[in-house]
Amino acid sequence: MSRRGAVRRRAMAGTGLAVALLLGGAGTAFADIDPEPSPGTSDDVDGYAPEPVLTVGLVDPVCDGDVPYLRYAVSVENLEDPPDTVTITWVNPGGANVVQPDLPLSGRVLWPGAVVGDDGTALDWPGWRLEDGVWVEGDEFDWVRPSVGLEFEVNPTATATVGYPESSPACATPPGETPPPETTPPGEPGDTPTPGTSTTELPRTGAEVAGLVALAVGLVAAGTAAVLAVRRRRTTED
Repeated sequence: MSRRGAVRRRAMAGTGLAVALLLGGAGTAFADIDPEPSPGTSDDVDGYAPEPVLTVGLVDPVCDGDVPYLRYAVSVENLEDPPDTVTITWVNPGGANVVQPDLPLSGRVLWPGAVVGDDGTALDWPGWRLEDGVWVEGDEFDWVRPSVGLEFEVNPTATATVGYPESSPACATPPGETPPPETTPPGEPGDTPTPGTSTTELPRTGAEVAGLVALAVGLVAAGTAAVLAVRRRRTTED
């Protein structure tokens, strides 16, 4: 083999090796461009799961048996394993908050400061205290009236503001402050009939109408006869 042929074969082998290396490198670079999706986010274009959302569906102050309660309902979205409890915090703007943890996602809770007996009877109300047998305003739970801020916490947190339940004739949340029942305003003078009299006019029957007509005819005839008698008397005297 000549020296020139050996050089040519070595050049061709080096060229083939370079081409193989280039093809292998191109394949490796292309594979790195397509990242693997994160677990549980294959449907998300950006590769991130949506943020969890806590929705407060119900915040309702109620009075039941003279006892103030809060009815509530919350729901959680965008969580693979959503919790089944919620923590409610009553926000005190000037002191310690009242925290009610591990509550169901819906239900009702006693208003802070309210006390209920074993039989469900109201024994104390927020913002009131008993002195010498008389209920007077003012205690350590004044801040929950007339309205109070709430925080609902699961993983995200939601806030709300709720008003204290108002009293009604059927339910008194503050002691001794039951509004009087609604009354119908009196009518104008003369609108109410006097007892024993009737303001309803009865319909006239056919017999009554016929009697009135006969009476009118009789009166006309009597008047005519009287006029004729007077004329005859004057004629005779003349």
